[in-house]
Amino acid sequence: MLTRKRVALNRIISPSQGFVEFIKFTAGLRLSQVELRNDLPGKSKIGDIIDGLKPAEALKISREEGVKIITINALQKFNLPAKRETCLAELEQLLELCAAIECPALVLCPNNEKSDKRTPKQKYLDTVDALGDYGPLFIKYGIIGYVEALGFGISSLTSLPPIVGAIKASGYGCYRVLLDTFHHYIGPDDKSIFGMDGLGASYELPYTGLVHISGVEDDIPAEKFLDGNRVLVGPKDKMGNKELIQRLDTLGYQGVFSYEPFGPAVQKLSPIQLATALEASFKYLGVK
Repeated sequence: MLTRKRVALNRIISPSQGFVEFIKFTAGLRLSQVELRNDLPGKSKIGDIIDGLKPAEALKISREEGVKIITINALQKFNLPAKRETCLAELEQLLELCAAIECPALVLCPNNEKSDKRTPKQKYLDTVDALGDYGPLFIKYGIIGYVEALGFGISSLTSLPPIVGAIKASGYGCYRVLLDTFHHYIGPDDKSIFGMDGLGASYELPYTGLVHISGVEDDIPAEKFLDGNRVLVGPKDKMGNKELIQRLDTLGYQGVFSYEPFGPAVQKLSPIQLATALEASFKYLGVK
């Protein structure tokens, strides 16, 4: 059964709310987990992730409201060799902040650019190398790395099973997979990787550390889906989120499902409107 203890909000859902406001908003919905971001408009510095607060202040506020910060999202282009030195420096800063605010995980996003001309094999090998290079820092700070596949055709990492392979090949146990239902739907994987066709699974579900959820209601082909189409999961969702969430739960995933809608239709809602819309989504998904 999906309870509110297993539901989180990614700050992209309401980027206009300040850190304190967002924490209080989450607590008001009887939720206890949030994801922070380092890519909100006008917030380009590490300290902007917590709106310029000292880490101790941010931690105090979250503790008082009973809300746990579960990830910072994200280290971008983590598997692009040309960015490795820059990524290593940024990674240490992000991990320092994670440790200071008692955030247990950091999201790793792959390179997602049309100009990336590497072969699929090279992209995979570069992913393995990157995870190997970053592993000692994750171990040093005691933080987990959530590796995310982006389903867009230009992405350097689109499929879930290769992530598991790369994690194993890296030799480090500090990584897990971030399964995003939007990117899973538009990417090359189909439902059979979860054993949904009765033939067995090709994806090792225990490697899943977190699931991002969002819906798409627009009547357009899947290949035209963009982040701006992502809304709350409801009855008009075309991606089958409800069924996939139930299936993952049945197969044994007991982790968190985090709302990550990028669509302006959601982001521009007032806190009161957003709270009402989220309650309707919870009801649709059977969240107790």
